[in-house]
Amino acid sequence: MTTALITGATAGIGAAFARRLAKGGYNLVLVARNTERLWREATELHDRHGLEATVLTADLATDDGIAAVEERLGDREHPVDLLVNNAGFGNKGRYLEVPVSEELTMLKVHCEAVLRLTSAATESMLERGRGGVINVASVAAFFPRGTYGASKAWVTQFTQGAARDVAGRGVRLMALCPGLVRTEFHERAGMDAEDVPGWMWLDADRVVDTALRDLARGRTLSVPDPRYKALLGASRLVPRGVLARASSTTGRKYGPK
Repeated sequence: MTTALITGATAGIGAAFARRLAKGGYNLVLVARNTERLWREATELHDRHGLEATVLTADLATDDGIAAVEERLGDREHPVDLLVNNAGFGNKGRYLEVPVSEELTMLKVHCEAVLRLTSAATESMLERGRGGVINVASVAAFFPRGTYGASKAWVTQFTQGAARDVAGRGVRLMALCPGLVRTEFHERAGMDAEDVPGWMWLDADRVVDTALRDLARGRTLSVPDPRYKALLGASRLVPRGVLARASSTTGRKYGPK
C-alpha cells in the first residue's frame, strides 16, 4: 500500500494532508514534536480509515530530528511514496527585533530540513522510478518581507529547480504556496489576525485537495486559489520598491503585534 510521510502533521495544513491521504487509502508516517498529539491523531485516523498510521517524534530544528526523518525516508524495505514537507513557523517581530538565533532556527526548519528530507526522499524514489514531494511554502515567497518570506522563496525556487533536474524519471516535486489559512500558525506566532478580510482566508482541506490535483497534473508550483493567483499576477506589474513598502505595511497590519 502507498505510504505518505508528513511533517508538521498534527495541525493545520499538515493535519489536513493526513486526513485527505488517509481517506484516499494511504498508510501514514506522521512527524511532529508532540508525541501525545501524534498518537492521538494516528489513533483517530486508524480507527476511522483502518490504515496503518505510525508516528515519528522529531524536532526539525535539530540535527538529530532531521536525521531521524532522513533515516525513515531512506528505508528501502518500507518505502515512502509521498513526502509532504509541511513543518514551519513564524517569528514575532521585524528584522533585528527577532534574535538571530531564532532566525537561524527558522532557516534550519524551513530550508535545511526541507533540503535534506527532499534529497533523502527523492534519492529513494528515483531508485523505484516513482514518487512525489510536496514542499509547503507560501505566497509570502513572492513578496519582499523578512526572513519568513525569504525562506519560503528559497523553498519555492529550490523545489522548482530540483523538479526540472529529475523531470522524466517518474518523481514529481512541487512547491505549494497557499495564502492565509485558518490554522494554529498565527496564534503560535503571536499574530493578531482578527482584522484580516474574510476573502483572504483559505480552507486547509481545499488547499490540500488543490495541491494533490496539481501534483497529479505534474505542476511544479501550486497557488491554490484564484484570488491569490490574481494577487500574484498583479504584483508582477508593481515596481519592486512599491511592492516592498506595501508588503511591509500589510505585514504590520495583519502580522505580529
